[in-house]
Amino acid sequence: MGCVETAAIAHLLQPFIELDEMRLRAISTYIDLLLKWNSRINLTAIRDPSEIVQRHFGESLFAAKCALEQKSVDTAIDLGSGAGFPGVPLAMLAPDVQVTLIESQQKKATFLKELVYALGLKNIKVFGDRAESYPAIADLVMLRAVERFEQALQMAIRLTRTGGRIALMIGSGQVEPARRLVSVVNWSDPVQMPCGHSRELLIGTKAS
Repeated sequence: MGCVETAAIAHLLQPFIELDEMRLRAISTYIDLLLKWNSRINLTAIRDPSEIVQRHFGESLFAAKCALEQKSVDTAIDLGSGAGFPGVPLAMLAPDVQVTLIESQQKKATFLKELVYALGLKNIKVFGDRAESYPAIADLVMLRAVERFEQALQMAIRLTRTGGRIALMIGSGQVEPARRLVSVVNWSDPVQMPCGHSRELLIGTKAS
């Protein structure tokens, strides 16, 4: 068993989502590997396993659930995936969705490939290069806690097909700037993440 018992994970995730035992075990494995790698490369500033469950898994799964409820999704991109959030939880939640993790830092991309192998996820591929080089578009593009937010948002729009959606997991202070930056996206009202960490989920549909 991993460093966090599945019963504890289920309890911590209650405000966000309810998962079956198989996915809870996968999260436990994920946390073990994340903490092991995090001692060598900086994947996350959060070190406490319980906080990792809520801040990383809870918020990612909540965002994925909301995005998948609105419209059917066949392909998704996690732009600037880092430690795999929110793309890997999305792939765990929706095995029929083909998820691409875009991560240009090679050490992080190597971690993601090992993680995908360890979890046995067949619906994920890792693109270990810059997003500008990625040749395809997707039904859903997710973006979370990235550097150079304005530049990343413009890239997310380019990677989203017309009629597809962009899901931003951002601080409350970034919601209005995101709305102002992008005129080709019809934004829904932002949704406050559970547990009050000042993070909001902003989902929009690319109009053209």
